[in-house]
Amino acid sequence: MTHVKQPSQTSGTLLAGGFWHEQSSRRTVEEDVGMADHPHGISRMSLVDEEWAYTLCGGTAATESFTFGSATVGIGDAGTLIIVADGDALDRSCVWNADEVRLVGPAPTAVMQRLLEEPWERATSETKLSVHLAVRLSEGLVYLGTGSVTQAGTVARPGRDEHVLSDCAFRLHTPLSKLDLARVRPALPPSDLPNLAWLRHLDGQRAQALAQFVTGWYSAESETDEPPSALGPTPHLPDGLKQFYRLAQHRPRCLGVQNRVLPLSKLQTDATGDMLVFGEENQGCFFWSLLWTLDDPEADPTVWFREDDEPAIAEQEPLSGFLIQFSLFEASMGADYVASSCRLTAEQVDRLAEALLLVPLRPFWPAAPTRFYVAPGLVLHVTDEGIGNGFSAWAGATHRSALTPLADLVEWDRFDG
Repeated sequence: MTHVKQPSQTSGTLLAGGFWHEQSSRRTVEEDVGMADHPHGISRMSLVDEEWAYTLCGGTAATESFTFGSATVGIGDAGTLIIVADGDALDRSCVWNADEVRLVGPAPTAVMQRLLEEPWERATSETKLSVHLAVRLSEGLVYLGTGSVTQAGTVARPGRDEHVLSDCAFRLHTPLSKLDLARVRPALPPSDLPNLAWLRHLDGQRAQALAQFVTGWYSAESETDEPPSALGPTPHLPDGLKQFYRLAQHRPRCLGVQNRVLPLSKLQTDATGDMLVFGEENQGCFFWSLLWTLDDPEADPTVWFREDDEPAIAEQEPLSGFLIQFSLFEASMGADYVASSCRLTAEQVDRLAEALLLVPLRPFWPAAPTRFYVAPGLVLHVTDEGIGNGFSAWAGATHRSALTPLADLVEWDRFDG
C-alpha cells in the first residue's frame, strides 16, 4: 500500500443553506501527495487502489460506505471519499467540467448530514473534514483532490416533513488540466444539433423563424395547464403572442427559465390600465408590456421595458423580433452546457463573434444592450455592461461538443465543453 499523510485541515465559514466557503489554513493533501520529494508520495491524477483511497477518510475498516446515485461515498472519522465513474451524463454522478464534480441522487440521510449538516470535524470547533474525490477507471482509481460543496438541492419526502438531498455540486480546489479532464471525462460524439435554418426567415417571416427555433431547440413535452382552448377568448392579443403561447403548450420551457413570459392566465394590465404586462424578470425588478386596447391589436406592436418606477423604454425590436430575442436568451440561460465570462474586452468579443454567426437584430434589453451569436446547437449572448470597455458573455449549448470551438478564444469563468 502507498502511504500518504493524513488529509490536512481547513478552516472556513458555514453559509446559509448548508453551503460552505472554505479557506485553506494548511497544505492540502493533493499538495502533499504531489510533492516530488515526498518518499511515498503519489502525483495527483495518478492511479491508486481503493485501500489507499480509503486511508484518506480513516481506512477501510473505519469507513462506512453509501451510494449517492451512481457514486460511492465513504464516510469516516478522518474525512469523506467520493468515487464517481468516468464519462458523463446529465442523469448520473460524474466529473462535469475542469472545476466541478456533480452528484445526482437521491442520497442517504447519513450522506446528507455529512455533506451539509455536519461540516465541523468531530471534537473540534474550528476545522472541517476534507472531502476527497476520485474517478473509477477500468484500470483503477484516479485521485482528483479535495473539493467543497457549492450547490445542493433537496426534495421533500412524500407525505413527510423531512427532505432528501437530490443533487450536489463540488468545486475542485485545484482545477483539472485539459489532458486530465479528457482522461476522466472522454469526449462524446455529438448528437443531432439544432440547425440554423430559422435564420433565413428573420427578414420577412419572423413567426416562422420563431417556430423553427423553438421546436428545434426544445423537445416536445406534455401540454401545460393551459389547454389549447385557453387561446379562444383572447381576441385582443397580437398574433405573435398567441403563436408563442401555442408553442409553449408542448414546450413550456420556452416561456423562460431566467426571466419569463407570463402564463396566459396571469396576464394583467398595469396600475393605469393602459399597458398589458406579459413578461417579467425573475425577481420582479423589471417587466415587459404592450399598449393595451380593446380595439384590434397592432399587428407587430412595440414592446415596452420598465424597471421599477422608471419611465418605460421601448425595446428596439417590435414584438416579432423581441420574442425571438427572448427565446434566444432563455435558451442559452437554461442550457445544460454553459460557457460564461463576466469580464471581456471588446477585442475578446470580436474573437467570439468571428467564430459564430451574428443574429441580425437590433440589441435586446435597453438596460444592458445584448446581441446574439449562434452556431448549430449553440446560442451566445454578449451584454454591454456599460462600464468602460467591459462585456459579459454567456453561451448555452445542447451538447458539449458545440462549445468546443470557443474553448481557447477567451478566458472563461465556467466552461462545460
